Amino acid sequence: MNPTKYRTLALLSLLLLVLPWLLPNSFYVDLAIRMLINCVIVLGLNLLIGFAGQISLGHAGFLGIGAYASAVLPSHFGWHPLAAIGAGALVTGSLAALIARPIFQLKGHYLAMATLGLGIIIAMVLRNEAGLTGGPDGMAVLPLELFGLPLSTDRHWYVAVAALLVISVWLCENLMDSPFGRALRALHGSEPASQVAGVNVVRYKMSIFVLSATFASLMGSVTALYVGFVTPSMADFFHSIELVTMVVVGGMASVYGSLLGAVVLTALPQALTRFEGWETVAFGAILMANMVFMPRGLVPSLHSWWSQWRSKAKNKRPVN
Repeated sequence: MNPTKYRTLALLSLLLLVLPWLLPNSFYVDLAIRMLINCVIVLGLNLLIGFAGQISLGHAGFLGIGAYASAVLPSHFGWHPLAAIGAGALVTGSLAALIARPIFQLKGHYLAMATLGLGIIIAMVLRNEAGLTGGPDGMAVLPLELFGLPLSTDRHWYVAVAALLVISVWLCENLMDSPFGRALRALHGSEPASQVAGVNVVRYKMSIFVLSATFASLMGSVTALYVGFVTPSMADFFHSIELVTMVVVGGMASVYGSLLGAVVLTALPQALTRFEGWETVAFGAILMANMVFMPRGLVPSLHSWWSQWRSKAKNKRPVN
């Protein structure tokens, strides 16, 4: 990771450090925690969609597996929550690895429909297995303890989730600077050209799908433990679309675009409550305007505009 990226990561860490002291009450702390959780989920999804160029419309299903692992295993089988998180991630990664090869034989809208079907199947299983999952009504989640101390306050959870976000950004930045990341970019650019260059296309597709799914499972567990309750809606199609929208709005193939997209689309519904019944219309209009005027996403578009402005300003300077 180059020095500029380290400086950017340091600025992000500083922002996360001072943010809790700037928030006026617990409502905003709770909103900040949900933003950070979505940031980590969308980081993992952007690795798949933005960098590797592979669509997934069922990603919330992996989120649901992690969430219900943290609910079902401690409640019904007496597992420690940390062991349940690991088990959920292992099951999710194994499932993703099992289905990745046949799914990624497909391309375009066929791939989108296959991932959509996978997400729907997971949501249906969670909804129908009422004996374990509580069915459509959901179920409570036992609290998490670390070193004998419960994570019982919003401040505790904020520190834990902020640390996860910084670690995730660092991992993603280093991954993209590695030979693996360069292979993903080549794969996104052209699969035939990647194969000619010696990239094992199937292996890289499977690897990034498993990694992205595991990201989602881990953060599904974190969400369940933080909220203290889970429902099948965590795994439904609309949540998957919401996550994909965060990637697109923030900027595909942009680590910090993922973060901004997650922050904006988590906060926007709260900001639009004043429209009293027109929230959905206002939300859709904002998304349409973003796609019209910033089709590459917020961060890439803003960066491009800033570069153009600096270039013009530099050219206008008088030459001595």
